[in-house]
Amino acid sequence: MSDQLTHFDEEGKAIMVEVGDKTPTQRLAIARGEVRMQESTLGRILDGDFSKGDVLAVARLAGIMAAKKTPELIPLCHPLLLTSIAIDFFPHPGEGRVEIEARVRVTGNTGVEMEALTAVSGAALTIYDMCKAVDKGMEIHAIRLMEKHGGKSGTYLRNA
Repeated sequence: MSDQLTHFDEEGKAIMVEVGDKTPTQRLAIARGEVRMQESTLGRILDGDFSKGDVLAVARLAGIMAAKKTPELIPLCHPLLLTSIAIDFFPHPGEGRVEIEARVRVTGNTGVEMEALTAVSGAALTIYDMCKAVDKGMEIHAIRLMEKHGGKSGTYLRNA
């Protein structure tokens, strides 16, 4: 891994990284995070007991939309023609938490790590928004990159 920051020029000014000379490759990024909540809140999510609708279905759509909007939210991200965005939820009854996983793919000149991380963030925030009326103490935790494949730097697999 390089220890050079790529989003700054020699004078320290912010720049968008030049990726035009890079060879397009298939790229995949997988990110995860979780929302912790009261056990009763998770029960209501799983029972479909929210007047705003199916919490996880809406959160899935929000995550997909968030990934597509990443360059509008993160100033130096390149707009990408994403080829696939998948959001999955893993509820943990008895623990009061829902894990979120986003898998984002592209064939292009730059990776999709930020899109995957943004997808998880958008899904988590939507869960919070839809459930906050009954559980304002929810917490969003551990949003992190789990894997990335493709590109010059190759594969990254998170250890834990």
